[in-house]
Amino acid sequence: MARPHLPLGAWGDFTVRRVRPGVYRAWARYRDFDGQTRRVSATGSTKGAAERALREMLADRDVPMGEELTSEMRLSALAEYWLEHLHREQRIEASTIREYRRIVDHVVLPALGEVRLRELTTGRLDRFLLTVRETSVSRQRKAKVVVGLMLDLAVRHDALAVNPIRSTSKVRRPKTETRALTRLEVGELREVVRRWTLGTKPGPRPTNDMADIVDLMLGTGCRIGEILALRWSDIDIDGPRPTLTVTGTIKTEPKLGTYRKSTPKTDASVRTIALPAFTVGTLKRRRMEEPPNDLDAVFVTRNGTWHQLANIERRWRAIREGTGYEWVTPHVFRKTVATYISEQVGTEQASRQLGHTTSQVTRQHYIAKPELSADHAELLEDFGHSRPLDPDES
Repeated sequence: MARPHLPLGAWGDFTVRRVRPGVYRAWARYRDFDGQTRRVSATGSTKGAAERALREMLADRDVPMGEELTSEMRLSALAEYWLEHLHREQRIEASTIREYRRIVDHVVLPALGEVRLRELTTGRLDRFLLTVRETSVSRQRKAKVVVGLMLDLAVRHDALAVNPIRSTSKVRRPKTETRALTRLEVGELREVVRRWTLGTKPGPRPTNDMADIVDLMLGTGCRIGEILALRWSDIDIDGPRPTLTVTGTIKTEPKLGTYRKSTPKTDASVRTIALPAFTVGTLKRRRMEEPPNDLDAVFVTRNGTWHQLANIERRWRAIREGTGYEWVTPHVFRKTVATYISEQVGTEQASRQLGHTTSQVTRQHYIAKPELSADHAELLEDFGHSRPLDPDES
């Protein structure tokens, strides 16, 4: 009767023999993931040691890339497989994959790297995420996303029946109130930037870049990276309806440096925005005062290169220091635009201006709560003039 085939990734009975004094060899048939059955062996100083060494060797036998995943894999092996899979797909940005790698190496693998997939229960993962939360809620959220994506791949490849992380506790961020600038505060901040530009400080005299960047953020609601990536070919300020089209953003990556990425954050981020008069005036002045550059960029460094986002943010921190506006980041200008448009014409229009995929994102994260929830004082004044009904009038 023919010997039955071993399942993929399985092994047969162990055989152990002494090969010389103090050395034992254990071996077994193992069916690799290419379907071939091979003889695998290991040695040890005793019979038991040889068997243990062989068992560990078989359990850790690598899964070839592009082949089958199994529930016996350690999470560390799945992580490598998953990251390589992302590179091959070329569906997401390299910078995002690097961030995934950072979370994998520094958060996930130190705690779970040696755990096998079948051992990743919902309870084990829930305890892991709660431990990570003690360090940072943001890190907890990223860890849950990364592990979830890895285990989704394992489910698709039949290594797991379900993804256990989907039933873990919801990551709850501490509630923070969205804060935006008032019209008065906008005016004060623009004056702060103007004084900083004209002030006497050591080193080269500051350019008008920061004041103009602030004006463009206030006039469009664009992300700071979208503003820094603007080219003159993206702007029409001479037509009857001046517009600006968002077509890219600024990225900085190791080995690549700072460059303009030809697509912004999302598909919805590609949009054409009508410009207010003060922003048109800013752009016309820049076009007259600034010399042309090889990048066709609206904003360039003194060396003719794209501005690095980190450098602009550092400059902004220097401007706001000691002004009482230390809480204002470039993103606050975006929230200010969203809040003002929402108050005037509605959240849907604010969402379209900002380039959000849905208005729910705008409503939840970008619109500040008004000081007055409603002003119906005159309407409610009627209650103060009410009186009991006179029986004779009934």
